[in-house]
Amino acid sequence: MSSRPIPAPRHAAASPGRRLFLKAAGTTALAGAVGTLPYTGSTAHALTETSTDVVVIGAGYAGGTAARELAARGLRVTVLEARNRIGGRIWTDTMSGARIELGGGWLSPDHQLVAQEMQRYGLTNVGDVVPTQSLMPASNGFQALSPTDANAQLGGLFEQFYDGSQQYFAHPYDPLYRADLLQQQDQLSFTDRIAQLSMSSLDKQWLAGYFTAYTGNENNARAMTSMAQWWALGGWTMEGWEKQTAFKPAGGMTELLQKMLATPGINLQLSSPVSAVSSTSTGVQVRLTSGQVVKARTVVVATPVNVWKTIQFSPGLPAAHTAATTEGVGVSLATKLWIHLSGDVDAVYAQGTENSALPLMIPQQQLPGGGRLMIGFAGSSLNVTDKAAVQAAVRTYIPGATIVTYRAQQWGADRWSRGGWGLRRPTQLLRQLPALQQPYGRVLFAGADIASGWNGAFIEGAVETGLRAAQQAVALV
Repeated sequence: MSSRPIPAPRHAAASPGRRLFLKAAGTTALAGAVGTLPYTGSTAHALTETSTDVVVIGAGYAGGTAARELAARGLRVTVLEARNRIGGRIWTDTMSGARIELGGGWLSPDHQLVAQEMQRYGLTNVGDVVPTQSLMPASNGFQALSPTDANAQLGGLFEQFYDGSQQYFAHPYDPLYRADLLQQQDQLSFTDRIAQLSMSSLDKQWLAGYFTAYTGNENNARAMTSMAQWWALGGWTMEGWEKQTAFKPAGGMTELLQKMLATPGINLQLSSPVSAVSSTSTGVQVRLTSGQVVKARTVVVATPVNVWKTIQFSPGLPAAHTAATTEGVGVSLATKLWIHLSGDVDAVYAQGTENSALPLMIPQQQLPGGGRLMIGFAGSSLNVTDKAAVQAAVRTYIPGATIVTYRAQQWGADRWSRGGWGLRRPTQLLRQLPALQQPYGRVLFAGADIASGWNGAFIEGAVETGLRAAQQAVALV
């Protein structure tokens, strides 16, 4: 992939942007917007064909991109999606009369492939809500800072944390370009890296608290090189880091995917989970849990890495793939909340500590009917089924806040994702990439978890791998 400067999406609105979270994720809502964005094509029904040119397993952005590319070349493509909706770890829905994103929901002007896709279909972006104040850990409780001051201080800490990444990720779209320099770095967890730094205990609390929202309270079990690569992709600056969440699609995160899957030649089958994939020298047989079989010349497995282990492959997966799905890449404790607070609530950005029940809270729009939406990411101690517990966690930052309603999506408990956004574990980068991207006979793989560039938490990475898998499939059919 090219490392040249990436143009902003067409008609992108100006926004300061924040590097808060995704991802895969991260989301946001539009003021006054209503209605979900379900796929408007065929819904779940029994498969009407027993053969096709290519089977794509998974109707997320990786699968949608691969299917669109292959169908555009005149191939017959059957997309098998386990859920009754498209999107995978992208999920556009509604709450309190507003559009919400229960999965990934932010875009960056640095996402060149997504920008091209938005332009292809004439879609536009809007800017995110800008916080009015930032609540950050203090020596005793929390301190209120201006977003400018908080980001400047946090940026200085990031520069120390990611020091050296300009060398070991000199070409961030090619993460193994300096594999020799990654030998030590790729072994480090976030906890390991923080322990190496000479800074105050409060500064270390800031870093640990920030990262725990991404790692799902697994700072000691997730690789710091995953986010160091994102830092490098943003140009090694706080400004570049913040703009990675600068925009959101005006029509919701699934709108672009709908356009892709509407390509003639795609047969989308919802509610069609796959149980087995068998390969021969001339083709594949994909078996659904219903017992139905679809024969094809090749198959693109476009599910999260964590899901590979639920499919019986014959012959079995290569060692790197087996290790990746056994260890897991998607974050286990990836619980995203959308919270409707009553009354006049300021646009507060709040970051807790590594032990906070709600380590991150992000402001969203003020609702026309009253109150404000907020996004939260749960810590391991928060019982998200207990409204009183969620309200108490919010009141840690906003005393007296009252929840009207809320919604929590626990991606780790989702049987079809088994985790949220991808965040590699120590040594996975060097041990498993690029082997995970390679064809295994007539079985191909795609998904943001195995992207070279914007991996794990970005649909840009999903599109990258979908394009690559389509090229590999064309060579086989």
